[in-house]
Amino acid sequence: MKLFFRTILESFRLAFQQLRGSKLRSFLSLLGITIGIFCIIAVQSAVDSLEGSILDLFGGISKEVLIIDIFPWDEDPNANYWKYFKRPPPSENDYIELAERLDLADEVAILIAKEGQTLKNGSRSLEGTTAMGTSLNFPAIQDMKMGKGRYFSQQEYESGATKVIIGAEIDKELFPNQESLGKDIKLFGRKFQIIGVLEEEGENPFNVQQMDIVTWMSYNTLKRFVNIKGQNRFTNAAAIVYVKPKDEVVLADLKDEITGDLRAIRRLKPMEEDNFSINSISQMTNIIEGFFGQVKLGGLIIGIFAIIVGLISVANIMFVSVKERTNIIGIKKALGAKQYIILSEFLIESIFLCLLGGLLGILMVYAVTKGISAVIPFEITLSMKNIIVGVSSSVVIGIIAGMLPALQASKLDPVEAIRSK
Repeated sequence: MKLFFRTILESFRLAFQQLRGSKLRSFLSLLGITIGIFCIIAVQSAVDSLEGSILDLFGGISKEVLIIDIFPWDEDPNANYWKYFKRPPPSENDYIELAERLDLADEVAILIAKEGQTLKNGSRSLEGTTAMGTSLNFPAIQDMKMGKGRYFSQQEYESGATKVIIGAEIDKELFPNQESLGKDIKLFGRKFQIIGVLEEEGENPFNVQQMDIVTWMSYNTLKRFVNIKGQNRFTNAAAIVYVKPKDEVVLADLKDEITGDLRAIRRLKPMEEDNFSINSISQMTNIIEGFFGQVKLGGLIIGIFAIIVGLISVANIMFVSVKERTNIIGIKKALGAKQYIILSEFLIESIFLCLLGGLLGILMVYAVTKGISAVIPFEITLSMKNIIVGVSSSVVIGIIAGMLPALQASKLDPVEAIRSK
């Protein structure tokens, strides 16, 4: 064990000497490793952060939840826009009937939304907010993180009580220096009592609905103030039905059951086309992951080319190092050093050099992500997973780059090596 640690320390010392003795050559050799690791880890970090930000727009909805709407998510919405726009939106009757009929569903929930609302608190007002009404079981569908206060009670839901849960931005704008819980805000010309405030979501440029400016109320409450029965989606509140499967239920089976039941509910003839779409978060995430997969591949290809250049350069350094230390290698072998000791010395030296280049690349990624995050509306982070990938890649590159020079050094004849100059 002592011999092993002595070998490592000796290899580090020789690697430092190599760097100090030929700074420019070492720098140019490690530059390829640094650029390669930077390209791979920077692209991976950016893609991971972008992907996470885009997936955040679903507000914590499970990938296993099915969503009934008029538009399919796996098609270009502009290709057949008017065809889908003419479809009847999900209705309260659809929601009630599906809740009663579906055997494979654990939860069936409905959400209606009315955008462009103005909220008031005395002389203060906030425009452009969204009023959302949900069924009582909606937290089982979407993770509604309460910053303070509570959710609706059964009695409040059934009676359509004028109670609301507000987003964090509404809380800040309308109640800047006071407690909002228990206070009233004005909406639809009526007063609504605040019973809860959601945790702040923060800015997300990809978010189709900023939850910080949403006023949540019960479905029974909101339907008293908006039209939910007409077919004009420009003036009506938009409705969506969510279906969560039971444990162990295959999503495709639940989708088939919804399709059959909804066709029956809407009295569609056998040859008639479905006038609804059943979507899932996994559809969207698969599209997103597929797109970002291509971006990752591009970064990986660029990084690999840079790493190959760096790998060849490090291998060249190691061959030069073997030539310069041939005499010393011969003396070590004459004194009893085994082949694996010589092999280990040069391999560890090569790994150290590549690891140094990789760590410089990771530090560059960290600096760049911090700089970019300071000027864009979402954060790009360097995750521990990507750091581990960078370090592991550097070690593997070091082993590959140093293997041939190390084998050459370990196989030198001690007598010939000592005679060399």
